[in-house]
Amino acid sequence: MRLTMGNGSSGVERTKLFAKWLLDVGEGNVGGCNDGDVLIDIPNDLVISNSSDALFDLIDFVYSSIAQNYTHPTFFQERAILAPTNEVVQQINDQLLSMFPRAENEYLSSDSICESEHLHANFDHNLCSPDVLNRLKLYGLPNHKLQLKVGVPVMLLRNIDQRNCLCNGTRLQIISLEDRVIEA
Repeated sequence: MRLTMGNGSSGVERTKLFAKWLLDVGEGNVGGCNDGDVLIDIPNDLVISNSSDALFDLIDFVYSSIAQNYTHPTFFQERAILAPTNEVVQQINDQLLSMFPRAENEYLSSDSICESEHLHANFDHNLCSPDVLNRLKLYGLPNHKLQLKVGVPVMLLRNIDQRNCLCNGTRLQIISLEDRVIEA
């Protein structure tokens, strides 16, 4: 449904075919028997070939002229890159962040454990040292170090205010970065 929004009648059929293929990939219906490792044939019009930097070419294709267009309110509404793993997402985010012209702000998570009266006597505090905690990368939680610039798109990871559409998955754009406040 989202793919067909704003699409002229000439591109609707092509968009429907792409949407069906995308759903089939997501549901595991492409590539034969899926035991966790499967080869998928990707249509040629979706493949970046003969490139020395395929990631840059992908970003340039999806977000063409980002330095000139990132201030337009609708620029990011019509664009997204889907990635298979959090590692790939991080690579894309790092590359995109470097393309924004403003200064970067860094935010760090809390790196201590709340002591509990229910800890076992032989609990190993080294297992939960700040170094170990800071290296954890968990689905649904931001990394220990969050790097942002004014103008970058971000996605909410938690429901904040459902009545005002501030829900998990809502895309926002950074307006202002302060020491302890991120305005989007």
